[in-house]
Amino acid sequence: MDLARTPWPDVPRDELTVAVPVGSLEQHGPHLPLDTDTRIAAAVVGALTGVACASAIEYGASGEHEGFPGTISLGSAALELLLVEYGRSACRWARRVVFVNGHGGNGPALVKAVDLLRYEGRDVAWIPCAVPGGDAHAGRTETSMLLHLSPEDVAMDRVEVGNRAPISELMPRLRAGGVLAATANGVLGDPRGASAEEGRRLFDDLVDRAREALSAWAPLVDGRLM
Repeated sequence: MDLARTPWPDVPRDELTVAVPVGSLEQHGPHLPLDTDTRIAAAVVGALTGVACASAIEYGASGEHEGFPGTISLGSAALELLLVEYGRSACRWARRVVFVNGHGGNGPALVKAVDLLRYEGRDVAWIPCAVPGGDAHAGRTETSMLLHLSPEDVAMDRVEVGNRAPISELMPRLRAGGVLAATANGVLGDPRGASAEEGRRLFDDLVDRAREALSAWAPLVDGRLM
C-alpha cells in the first residue's frame, strides 16, 4: 500500500505496519545527489511487502555536513521531536510503525524517539540501512547503490577519491570540525570501481535483512530491528 495515494476508507484500523523512510538532504561528494540517503531508504521501503509505505521524511540531522553548500539539517533535537509526534499520530490507527533510516547521523534522534514511543506503549521500531564493511560516505558503497537505483543522477565523470582513512581515525576531526575538516570534496572512501551490479547486490542484501527484521519484530534495547 502506498499510503499517500490511498483514500482514508481504504486504510484499515489497527492492522497496518507503517514503514517510514528517514533520510537527509546533505552533500554526497561531487558526483552524487544531495538526497542520496533518502533515495536509498525510500527504495528499501518500496521493496518491502506487507507494509504501508509512507512518504519519506526527507530532512535529518546532518550538521556534520553543513560546511558544504546544499546541506540542510534539522538538527537532532528537532528530528527527535518530529519522529515522536509522527509515531504518536500514526499509532492512533496503525498497528506498528517502523522508521527505515538512511543516514547514520539520524541515529541518536531515532534511538531517543523510539525509546519514548515504546515507553508510552506504542509498538515502534527502526531499521538502519547499513552495509557491513561499507565505506563511510559517498564512496564505492553509496555510489554503487545509486548506480543501481538512479543511474541517471550519478555523475561518474566527476568522481574523486576522498579521505580513505578508517572512520575510527577520522572521528576526532569529524567531531571537531565536521566532514569538511576531514575531506575537501566531501567523500570518505573511494568511489572508483563502483558499479550498478555491485549496487544491486548491496541493495538486495539491505532489503533481505530488512524483511527478516520485520518478520522477527524483536526490537533491541535501542529500538532497532536486526
